[in-house]
Amino acid sequence: MGLVCTAILASASPQHQSGGDETEIGRIALWGHDLDTQHKLAQVRHSPLLEGFTLPERVGVALSDESALQGAGLIVCAIPVQHIREAFTRLKPHIPHGAGVVSTAKGLETGTHLRPTEIIAEVIGADRPLAALSGPTIAAELARGLPATMIAACDDHVFAEDVQRWFAASYLRIYTSNDLVGTELAGAIKNVIAIAAGILDGLQAGYNAKSALLARGLAEIVRLGIAMGAQPETFFGVAGVGDLATTCFSPQGRNRACGEALGKGRTLEQHMKATMHVVEGVATTKAVMELAEKHNVEMPICEAVHAVLFDGLDPVDAIGVLMSRPPKREQLAE
Repeated sequence: MGLVCTAILASASPQHQSGGDETEIGRIALWGHDLDTQHKLAQVRHSPLLEGFTLPERVGVALSDESALQGAGLIVCAIPVQHIREAFTRLKPHIPHGAGVVSTAKGLETGTHLRPTEIIAEVIGADRPLAALSGPTIAAELARGLPATMIAACDDHVFAEDVQRWFAASYLRIYTSNDLVGTELAGAIKNVIAIAAGILDGLQAGYNAKSALLARGLAEIVRLGIAMGAQPETFFGVAGVGDLATTCFSPQGRNRACGEALGKGRTLEQHMKATMHVVEGVATTKAVMELAEKHNVEMPICEAVHAVLFDGLDPVDAIGVLMSRPPKREQLAE
């Protein structure tokens, strides 16, 4: 997502109105943790992580931590959740005071259960604007300039509106929200549901089963979200059901693809060795189940995914467990 975010900023209108004053997007630099990879990216301008994509000429490739952040007014974090703490600890000495941070990461840190912006705040301090940019955004489609929508969520409405302007492009519509908790939780938990959707694909269980999974998966997301202080309406918008549907149905979804491999009989270890992408939902599943227990929230689909991933439960048996649950009245939130 980091490659695509730089491209969006580079393709956005260079002039943005703010209180009557024009503010131009200045230098755009792309940072990576591995220097050899950065050198190669600087030379060839494309990455095996995103086929067919060429980095815009306007985007520079940073070859040191200091050069990446020198004079930065905005930092976009597209780092996998389990590596955010390590990366920001390394970058902290070079981050300008007052620079805002926007996170596109979707997951929860294992052990702490923290959301991406909470991890960042814990490492570099909360005395700066922190936002989440989320929604149904398959990277390959964004790279091709296909139409999409996102949510810029922040407790500070001014910063949310700034992010909205900075990332606005002809093919990308940005909405704002003050529900940072709900936006990040929706982005994290939908990855767990997407693994379940992929399992159904791998088992060829059909569209009826998959649609039911999305509906009941959304109910689980809403229940935990409300218990953790999120606004219910967030889960029925772009960052909630919109992102959930895309992740569960797109053949390019990493979490769905992981579930499909499991449904076809591959082990988690086999799939993780075969893919070059990070599957955020795997680690997040552990955090979600621990949060569900903490908040006394029933999440049977997430529980079944956890059992398949970590307890050796056969995917077919997992469906059997879900289908044999006692009949009850449909409830979205408890």
